[in-house]
Amino acid sequence: MFQLKKIDSYIFKRFFTLFLMTFLICIFILLMQFLWKHVTELVGKGVGWSVLSEFFIYAVFSLIPMALPLAILLASLMTFGNLGENFELSAMKSAGISLFRIMRPLIIFISFVCVGAFFFSNYVLPISQTKLWTLIISLREKSPEFDIPVGEFYSGINGINIYVREKEKHLLKNLMIYDFSGGFENATVMVADSGRVQFTLDKKYILLSLYDGESFANLTNQRISSSASSIPYRRETFKTKDILIDFDSGFNRFSESMLQDQHVSKNLKQLTQSIDSVSKIATSTSRNIAKGLINQHFFGRDVLSNIHVTDSLKKDKKILNADSLFLSLNQESMVRVGNSALDKAKSMKDQVTYNKVMLDDPVNYVIRHEIERHRKFTLSFACLIFFFIGAPLGAIIRKGGLGMPVVISVIMFIIYYIIDNTGYKMARESIWPTYEGMWLSSFVLLPIGIFLTYKSVVDATIFNAVPFIKIWNVIKIKYNTIRNK
Repeated sequence: MFQLKKIDSYIFKRFFTLFLMTFLICIFILLMQFLWKHVTELVGKGVGWSVLSEFFIYAVFSLIPMALPLAILLASLMTFGNLGENFELSAMKSAGISLFRIMRPLIIFISFVCVGAFFFSNYVLPISQTKLWTLIISLREKSPEFDIPVGEFYSGINGINIYVREKEKHLLKNLMIYDFSGGFENATVMVADSGRVQFTLDKKYILLSLYDGESFANLTNQRISSSASSIPYRRETFKTKDILIDFDSGFNRFSESMLQDQHVSKNLKQLTQSIDSVSKIATSTSRNIAKGLINQHFFGRDVLSNIHVTDSLKKDKKILNADSLFLSLNQESMVRVGNSALDKAKSMKDQVTYNKVMLDDPVNYVIRHEIERHRKFTLSFACLIFFFIGAPLGAIIRKGGLGMPVVISVIMFIIYYIIDNTGYKMARESIWPTYEGMWLSSFVLLPIGIFLTYKSVVDATIFNAVPFIKIWNVIKIKYNTIRNK
């Protein structure tokens, strides 16, 4: 018993060290990809290190659901690959220790990780995602950092382009300013020998002081005739000229309450409550729309009121045939009835389109919340599946290090990501039910994990083609027998 406990401790230490290493590597890689995606919100905004550190922290927490399954897969592959490569796994099996007994400490650890992943995605992830997306929206709305370059136009101010030929400390020399804030036809052009730029005390305006210059402005409101040559303009020569420009350089953080009703900011209980309440509203709305369509437009129930037929024809239901009634009319009545039917069809189409728009918002709201609710469970299940794929596969291939395990892990994770993303899009577009789309990757990878675990327990090699050839021959013989009958 004491020897088995030492084996448990040895296996756990080997796995836990590799797990921490691979988890940090996965977080770093995914964080670089996330930063590349949102680089436009960060570059040139002049935000402080405190805001950037918040962005990195919230991004790391939001990337854990994607990094955790990959880290478990890679760590289990490397752990059992190293054990197999160093013949430690063979020694344990020869001592009568089964593979499941060797995996027992890791199964217990992964079970705790799965439970922790659920609580993380249910309580921590909504808070981190709310803070992250609030910060991203705030960064998108922030004005770029005010830094006028030399020898090129600066367009960081809305409607104004500034060109500077030289800089000397805080003095700008040989300026050209194009002001299009009033429209292209009302453009104002200013040139100055020099100028200074400074912010107001509240950091919301720029005070641009120009020295020894001229300004030119079109006066389109005073146009004499329609010809372009008759448009007057104003020319002004000045020694000093001060221009106050609206430019909010501060960082205005939006309130997190703006994402309060979004699916990313809710836990499992809140998601369930939102789904139930909005589903009832959507169901009630669809029923009212259906009743209205049946009562008002079902098969054009008022068609007889628009056709001049006798009372006897109305009572005789046998001859109430649309084609025969239409052919019995004269040409003028046919045209009138045809135009009326066309108008009703267009009106019906417009009403159906309007009803669809009215139902799209609550239906999409429910779908997004259902997707988020299933995602809280699929993360935990994915961690368990990836362990039962990585550990048996590492015991089979018996290759450790960062070579073969990394290649296999990347391939498996790409397959998982493609399948999971496909199911997510199918569920989001209402092509599949939500549970089918969100659990598609688990349904596909679970048989693979069971198959690899079975092969590893019986010490079989999955790359040996002989068993598969035998199975194929048996299937072929049975098929030929059935066909000959």
